[in-house]
Amino acid sequence: MDATLRPKDPIAPQLFAKLRQAIIEMTLRPGEALSEKEIASRFGVSRQPVREAFIKLSEAGLLQILPNRGTFVVKISVREVANARFVREAVEVGIARSASQMMTNAQIDGLYACIERQRESVANADHRQLNVLDDAFHRAIADVVDCDYASRIVEGARAQTDRVRYLGLWHATPMTILVQQHTAIVEALAQRDPDAAELATRRHLREILIALPLIAQNFPDLFEDRDLPAHTAMLQVGKP
Repeated sequence: MDATLRPKDPIAPQLFAKLRQAIIEMTLRPGEALSEKEIASRFGVSRQPVREAFIKLSEAGLLQILPNRGTFVVKISVREVANARFVREAVEVGIARSASQMMTNAQIDGLYACIERQRESVANADHRQLNVLDDAFHRAIADVVDCDYASRIVEGARAQTDRVRYLGLWHATPMTILVQQHTAIVEALAQRDPDAAELATRRHLREILIALPLIAQNFPDLFEDRDLPAHTAMLQVGKP
C-alpha cells in the first residue's frame, strides 16, 4: 500500500481513499485487524485523521469498529453484494439513458479513449490498471448527467460490489469480457439510443452475478454468508 500523502491536502480523505483501495484490491483482506497506531505510523500522521478515515470506512460498510475489541475489515456478504448490485443497476440504467441524450462528441471520444487504455491493460495483463479504468469509465458517464445524488448512491453501492468485481478480474470474469461490455455501452451512447444504452448497461452490471457464486465457493474464508436475496433469482444474466 502506497503511503505517500499530499501534505497540502486534507489527510483524512486521502487515508480513506488509500485504505479503501487497499481493501478493494485485497491488500487488506476480509477479517484482517487494523490498528490506528500502525496506520498512523505507516503514513507518518497523527491518529486523529486515521480515526476519521476508519469511521468513514465503517459507514461505507468496509470496516467494523468494535469498542474495546478492535477494528476489522468486514468480510464480503453475498447478500449485500447482490443488493448493492441491484441498486447500482436501477440507478446506472437511468444514468445511461439520460447520458445517451446528453453526451457530446468530445465526451464519446473520451470514452473510446478510455476503452483503448483498457485494451492496453488487457494486453499487459494489468488487472489493477483495468480496475482503475473501469472506475473512470463509469464515473465519466455519470459526470455527463451531473446528478450528485445519483453519483453518491452508486458510490455507496460500489463499496460492496468492488471487491467481488476486482476478484472477478483475476478468477471469474475474463478481462476481455469487461472491455467488450464497455464497448457495447459506448456504441449505444454514440448512437444516442437510450434503449440500447439501457440494455448494454444491464448486461454489464449483471456480469457480477456469474462471478459472485464462483468466488464465494473458491474463497469461503473471505465471505460471511452465501445467501442470495430473492430478486437475484429472477434475473437471467445477459438478458434484460
